[in-house]
Amino acid sequence: MLTVTRLDQADARLLLAGAAARAQAIGVPMCIAVTDESGNLLAFERMDGGKVTSITVAQDKAFTAAAARKATHEYNQACVPGNLVFGIHTALSGRLSVVGGGLPVLVEGEVVGAIGLSSGTPQQDIDCAQAGIDHFLQHRQAVQS
Repeated sequence: MLTVTRLDQADARLLLAGAAARAQAIGVPMCIAVTDESGNLLAFERMDGGKVTSITVAQDKAFTAAAARKATHEYNQACVPGNLVFGIHTALSGRLSVVGGGLPVLVEGEVVGAIGLSSGTPQQDIDCAQAGIDHFLQHRQAVQS
């Protein structure tokens, strides 16, 4: 029997809030998706001005980061012609994302969910995703203290 640790709705809201605050600070309205450890959507926010096309992209980035248990930009670095992983982005009807902006959420070394952002550049998306994780972890640490 397995015991699964996953994000709950309060955790998802913390991730959304941290990412949205960073997006607002840099002036880029984002689409933000949070999934559980298996890549199923827990929460989503499209900030005012977030791109319509980014709705699905953000969700796919979060799905990939959770299901693959790695950041989407790591796939991007490996997904080049000649590498054995080239073409992975076509798997699961194209749902696997190799565009930066999807990060797994780890607690005590275990993937408990993921966050995916889209609407900015890949680096802006990564930055805001990390801000969401940082906000979540800071809150978690404060509660445990």
